[in-house]
Amino acid sequence: MNKKYYLTTAIAYASAIPHIGNVYEAILADSICRFKRLEGYDVFFQTGTDEHGQKIESKAEANSLSPKSYVDYISSEIKRIYDKVGISYDQFVRTTDERHIKSVQAIFKKLYDQGDIYLGEYEGWYSIAEEAFILEKDIVDGKAPNGDVPVWTKEAAYFLKLQPYQERLLKHIEEHPEFIEPESRRNEMIQNFLKEPLPDLSVSRTSFKWGIPIEFNEGHIVYVWIDALSNYITGLDYHPDQKPTEQFSKYWPADVHLIGKDILRFHTIYWPIILMALGLELPKQVFGHPWILVNKGKMSKSVGNVMYTDDLVKYFGVDTVRYYVLHEIPFSQDGNITFELLIERNNSDLANTIGNFINRTIGMAHKYREGVIKKVILNEPFELSLKEKCLEALPQIRKYMDELKVADALEEVVKLARSANKYIDVSEPWVLFKNPEKQEVLNHVLYSLLETARFIAVLLQPFIPGTSERIAKQIGVTDLSFKSLEVFGNFPEQTLGKAEVLFERFDAVKKFEEIMKERNE
Repeated sequence: MNKKYYLTTAIAYASAIPHIGNVYEAILADSICRFKRLEGYDVFFQTGTDEHGQKIESKAEANSLSPKSYVDYISSEIKRIYDKVGISYDQFVRTTDERHIKSVQAIFKKLYDQGDIYLGEYEGWYSIAEEAFILEKDIVDGKAPNGDVPVWTKEAAYFLKLQPYQERLLKHIEEHPEFIEPESRRNEMIQNFLKEPLPDLSVSRTSFKWGIPIEFNEGHIVYVWIDALSNYITGLDYHPDQKPTEQFSKYWPADVHLIGKDILRFHTIYWPIILMALGLELPKQVFGHPWILVNKGKMSKSVGNVMYTDDLVKYFGVDTVRYYVLHEIPFSQDGNITFELLIERNNSDLANTIGNFINRTIGMAHKYREGVIKKVILNEPFELSLKEKCLEALPQIRKYMDELKVADALEEVVKLARSANKYIDVSEPWVLFKNPEKQEVLNHVLYSLLETARFIAVLLQPFIPGTSERIAKQIGVTDLSFKSLEVFGNFPEQTLGKAEVLFERFDAVKKFEEIMKERNE
């Protein structure tokens, strides 16, 4: 039986159309899940939308819509964008789904009945934008850390006791260091939160109506942390009062919760404590990925530097956008995106390295052999061995992907294309062609190059699947399994079709001017 792999993203907040920084998380998750499927795992990839809260209630009102109509629209837009960039999710959950609502109500009741939740009164500074209470010490010049002006709020609220589970949680993190990755984030959670007694967490609201009602106390709604976080188990049909479903028994605990570093505390402190209180296993890992910055600044509508996926795909195409965010955002530091950098990466890695290699290779096969490829593998006559480079690639990529170092894994494929371009320069097929005694060497060179192109087509699948497919089609290869990469020499003898351009090489100045003109219209 295949080993299971359950990965979730944070569910996108349905208050507005997400920018590329939000969509990056889905693309990152998608590349990991595609890779795991190729490795033979039984993958369950869940994403979705978080659809309750005061901000949504206000946005809906401002647009003269009911909150439900508003989230229906935003959620369908998020799905459309995910589909556009090739997110291969297995399930898209919505917190307005009936089964989610029923399970959340039962979870809340169970925690209340067993004394983990109690009714009290909340008084403090509240940020509507963050949907969170802000500590006095975090307010500077009357503003919360995100720039929002908090309001003083006093209301009856239910609270979740955190302290009874604090020691157990700390012990779990210390015994399972892989539980929070990267390491810098783990240290931050321990030092900033878990070394002091945890205050009880407010888990209900009465000041707005758009949320899951608490059945045993009308007027109260379940606050975001129990509502949104529970999607990871309600999506597997978990219900505290029912026998575990087949889906839940099969996939829980999650292998990875992939989330933005800004919501780490909720996923590594509140969520594990909720699970402990429910008597459930903790996820194996919570991975807090970095942010995408624009010109090294955080994306913000007020600054006007937000980049939307639809625009980027229109300017560059899906695979350039996917390639950029997967290759350029480091494992543990924030990455940067600008139109200039996108143009540069498209030209250098995609057009000049991968695209150029595929094009040159097919071109030479036609020029020197009329497209007819024979399988000839000699003892390598040159100082660079493509066989060696190809056979080393997947084991190295696997090592990086196991650590979720996706950028490093993708760089290995580009390195392979660079080696192949170098091999063309070293072997000089144009010189071999003129020498009657070197015809078998030329056959070996052409075969080695096409076999390398096959390796590249297979290895690009998790990252830029569209390009992988186009390369495979051009070189006449249908078996794109990882198993096919165990041997160097699986490229079938055949007559090749014509090469097509994989990536447009942009004139940097002209392209940038075009984009700016369109954006200012």
